[in-house]
Amino acid sequence: MPRDEFGGASSILVMRPGKSGVATFMPPMPPMPPAPPARSPSQMRASRREITSLVVVAMVLAAAIVTARSGRFTAASNVGYWLGVAGGTAMLLLFLYPLSKRWRALCDIGPPRLWFALHMLLGIAGPVLIIVHSTLRFGSINATFAFVAMVLVAGSGIGGRFLYARIHHGLYGRRASLAELRAQAGLDSQAARSKLAFAPEVERKLNEFARRAEQTRHTGLVHPLRFFALGWHATVARRRCTAEATRVLTQRARKEHWRADTLERRISRRRTLIAAHLRAVQRVAQFGAFERLFSIWHVLHAPLVYLLVLSAIAHVIAVHMY
Repeated sequence: MPRDEFGGASSILVMRPGKSGVATFMPPMPPMPPAPPARSPSQMRASRREITSLVVVAMVLAAAIVTARSGRFTAASNVGYWLGVAGGTAMLLLFLYPLSKRWRALCDIGPPRLWFALHMLLGIAGPVLIIVHSTLRFGSINATFAFVAMVLVAGSGIGGRFLYARIHHGLYGRRASLAELRAQAGLDSQAARSKLAFAPEVERKLNEFARRAEQTRHTGLVHPLRFFALGWHATVARRRCTAEATRVLTQRARKEHWRADTLERRISRRRTLIAAHLRAVQRVAQFGAFERLFSIWHVLHAPLVYLLVLSAIAHVIAVHMY
């Protein structure tokens, strides 16, 4: 029988459906191949970059609001006017991304991921420039309507980006499939080599979260509170499992006189393993619902864009005529 890093017999744990159809940990017969890693270091770095990008966008938006309310210029002044022109141009250039899917000349200039990145960049720059241009003071109905339409489109774009990330591999990656995600979580593998067998309470909590996730997967958006609360339950389970694994490892370290760096390394490995498993199980449970939401978003986003275009044209005409 294989040995684990503690020198004892390693335990093999498998995710198998029980009588209720819920995946549970059960001990199969050795030997068994290890399961694929739940998340690669490159994926974790990409996730950190995405969080950093969101923070930067929030800071830029806050700076735009402060600048708009500073009173240094008005929408009708030269500065305000050209800020509006720049913002409107940026919003107009957003159409390069959908055109790149149909116009061969744009495809020859750059790959789809280039146009998608430009689309997201302009989707941030355009609204920021318009916010500063407006100074958040609206003297006419058409200006108010155009601004509200822009906010709706920008908010829709942010929501679409959130849904896109839930059903694709990375920011520019290909579309994921449910089978891939289940394999990543170890739900369809014949065996998964576990390093958590020394802590039965951790296994119990993981099984408890797996049952909750399975219920969420079957009900989908029928129970929206249960669906969106699954992330919070995953966070709670991760903290509790990590705390229990740390407690057990610390006790074992005292008995076997481990070095401090050895204990920290083993705690870190268990923490990563627990987080990766919970994240993968959550993604499997929510994948189908996010696919449906993304399809609905596609249907609703286009009319909002047309509404923005018409309101922007009406605003420009009104500004120059009156």
